[in-house]
Amino acid sequence: MFLVLAEELHFGRTADRLYVSQSRVSQVIRLTETRVGGRLFERTSRRVRLTPLGAQLRDALAPPYEQIHQALAAATKISFEIIGELRISVLSFAAAGPAFAGIVRAFRARHRSCDVTVYEAFPGEVLQRLRHGELDMLAHWLPVDQPDLVVGPVLACAERALAVPVGDPLAERGWATVEDLADNAIVDADGIVPPETLAALYPSRTPSGRPIPRRFREGRMAEVLGLVARGEVVHPTVTSLSDYYTHPGVTTVPLRDLPPVKSALVWSGRHESPAIRGFAQLAQELATPAGS
Repeated sequence: MFLVLAEELHFGRTADRLYVSQSRVSQVIRLTETRVGGRLFERTSRRVRLTPLGAQLRDALAPPYEQIHQALAAATKISFEIIGELRISVLSFAAAGPAFAGIVRAFRARHRSCDVTVYEAFPGEVLQRLRHGELDMLAHWLPVDQPDLVVGPVLACAERALAVPVGDPLAERGWATVEDLADNAIVDADGIVPPETLAALYPSRTPSGRPIPRRFREGRMAEVLGLVARGEVVHPTVTSLSDYYTHPGVTTVPLRDLPPVKSALVWSGRHESPAIRGFAQLAQELATPAGS
């Protein structure tokens, strides 16, 4: 307050600048003068000016006061600076969506002091690793309704498909329905993905009420495609699967009676960081999924 008054030389403007009352400025200046043992300002009805003692105190206080502000500004910048490593996992690269690689490139170009690591998750452990801070972000199919997790920008909106063995009757027919799943089997993802996601990805019964058999625990996509190729299971997935994964013994056909599924970035609210917010912001700008 003393330094602002020394600059303004006006009690009213000082009060306005500091969002306090004029009487509060007068009180603080009187207390300061009492503390130093002398007058700091000469006051008349028309003007306010520094005394020699006031000028000496101003010259002594101004440099360290400015240093304090510079130190605070530097600390604030560091606290918001995006540095270190951002660890992103994808439930599958189809869930990451077509814009994901461009988002990663743009983030790396914008934040060169932050390394980005991307890899495919093992579904059964990925959410716990996110909660424990071992991962920073995850590309996950929706819905995800977990109180401690933040659902960010949508990455993909994909039509549904069924992965089947090459030469399978469904492949020959060229399409499938949920009713067809009861005549086959799908992977068992119970307890691996959240229940709300499981219900959207893998129906438990057909429209007619028949149970859909489950065999084998879900793993990474390469493992699931191996099961499909061997005729052990068929796999409800998305039409973009073949853009990211291929297997000579697997083909996909449209799964006609399931709605499109969306994916999004997910992270732990407890571990949110400037890097997470920066990547989510870029994803919001660059990911424009059709139908989202």
